[in-house]
Amino acid sequence: MKFELFVAGRYLRARRKEAVISIITAISILGVASGVMALIIALAINTGFRNTLQRNLLGATAHVNIIEKEPGPGIPNWHELQTKFAGIPHVIATAPVLYGQVFLVGPFPGKGVILKGIDVPSELRVSDTLRHLKSGSLDKLNGSGSLPGIVLGAKLALEIGVSLNSIITALSPHGTLTPLGERPGQQRFRVIGIFESGFYDFDDNWAYSSLPAVQKLLAIDDVVNSVELKLDDLYLAPEIGHQAEKLAGPLYASTNWQEQNKQLLNALRMEKAVTVVTIGLIEMIAGLNILITLVMMVMEKYRDIAVLMSMGARQSQIRGIFIAQGALIGVVGTVIGLSVGYTLCYFADKYRWIRLDEQVYALSFVPFEPRATDGLWIAAAAIIVSLLATVYPARNATRITPAEVLRYE
Repeated sequence: MKFELFVAGRYLRARRKEAVISIITAISILGVASGVMALIIALAINTGFRNTLQRNLLGATAHVNIIEKEPGPGIPNWHELQTKFAGIPHVIATAPVLYGQVFLVGPFPGKGVILKGIDVPSELRVSDTLRHLKSGSLDKLNGSGSLPGIVLGAKLALEIGVSLNSIITALSPHGTLTPLGERPGQQRFRVIGIFESGFYDFDDNWAYSSLPAVQKLLAIDDVVNSVELKLDDLYLAPEIGHQAEKLAGPLYASTNWQEQNKQLLNALRMEKAVTVVTIGLIEMIAGLNILITLVMMVMEKYRDIAVLMSMGARQSQIRGIFIAQGALIGVVGTVIGLSVGYTLCYFADKYRWIRLDEQVYALSFVPFEPRATDGLWIAAAAIIVSLLATVYPARNATRITPAEVLRYE
């Protein structure tokens, strides 16, 4: 063991008469550990929320959407556009969709929802929402029986009081034109599936049916109002969107998942920055505790320092003793903080310790997703703060004059 580390370790293991220094040392270690643990947990929550919301959003929506620039009758040449978009690099799937606002009527009071008309094979290649139904099957979505099929979100089905094979009525404000004016559209559906995405807004407000059934309900021709694209790299969405927009022509525009969820993603990004700054103050306080500990140590050990210097210890070695003390406090506190932080995150996520109101937060529990990279930079920051706190006391220790201190000993 190096000389500096040996002496630093002996100084940190204070004797009974130096219990105050021992207590302050323990407080310093706990301060570092608390800051590291708090940052690990806070960033795990932020990452968990971001990743969970992103997975849920991208499970139900596409990476890129091609829509009309101005509200119109729809996209009539969607077959041709699908073929064009499929040739764009990084596009791995395309799907035509038709969105409509409808009112679903069941045994309980009805509810306004978003009805999404889909081509089943294409939709399954673009979206994951319907791949794992809570109950039912997509085989009957095209309406092989007398009634077209519909798939409802789990919360929506519960709210309007329907279950699998129930018959519901969908009402649309847009319908057939009669001499007396426009008559609202009306269509009966059979519930052939119930999905649960884990994202409250989708489970409570979305329904799926076949593209022809929704076109019939909305009283429109063979048109869609969006062509969705799935990419092999979701972060290329803005670039691919511009390429698809040029291929589609001047009547169409593109949107992507980042634009559609810009406010939510910015809020999470800002929350992460605020969390790092706020909890980082704990590390600063821990650094001050280390500073106080080492200053008291220098005052307590000035005779020992004088003896060491008179026996030939160099100033760099004396300085190294107190730097080693700060490093030991920082490393021990960091190891404790990382161990406790990652352990709590694991169990909190596995057993879903913190429950949430889905209607407010869109999730039923707080997800914890700690990242190894966060642990690395948090550990490095904690140790650096600990080392910086040693600069002043270590410098003061080297200013002790052995002759002055030992004159009257």
